[in-house]
Amino acid sequence: MNLKAGVAAAAAGTTALDAVGYLDMVVRGRPASDVPAEAADELASRAGVDLGPGDVGDSRRAGLGALLGYAAGLGVGALYGLLPGERRPPLPVAALGLSFAAMAAGDIPLAALGVTDPRRWDAASWVSDLVPHLAYGLTTALVYGHLTRPRPESGRRSFRHLVYGRRSRRHLTYGRRPRLRLALGR
Repeated sequence: MNLKAGVAAAAAGTTALDAVGYLDMVVRGRPASDVPAEAADELASRAGVDLGPGDVGDSRRAGLGALLGYAAGLGVGALYGLLPGERRPPLPVAALGLSFAAMAAGDIPLAALGVTDPRRWDAASWVSDLVPHLAYGLTTALVYGHLTRPRPESGRRSFRHLVYGRRSRRHLTYGRRPRLRLALGR
């Protein structure tokens, strides 16, 4: 189980999802979806929260809708990180599973709120939803695998080695080694 790696991987996956979605908007010239803002408005209404009138309310709805999407993406990654066991499914299986889990985390609540009905979507709408979620799943699976991959003991490098390359410790301390050790409690 690795919650931190799951959330970090999901953050990368959510970024990939957004990038693919925005690229689709650029390529096809389609407008941004109003569905997340409508979901935010419906949730706020059910909670008895007034998001405000006019442009202020519209901005709050759009921002809250985007945050709900991030919460869904990070939540899926967190759950993936909490799965027991060190053995994970092969990359293609993990990527597809994460893709469909993220789609479900986003689409099921929207349908339950009555904001959209996936049963009535046309093929273009399904592709617009599926492709970014596939990017999410693949990116999340790749990053999670990289973050949790066991490292050979001999392959570990110190922070000093990463920062300074192959310089010796003697060179790094500039002759102040005893004082540095006392300051660090060594």
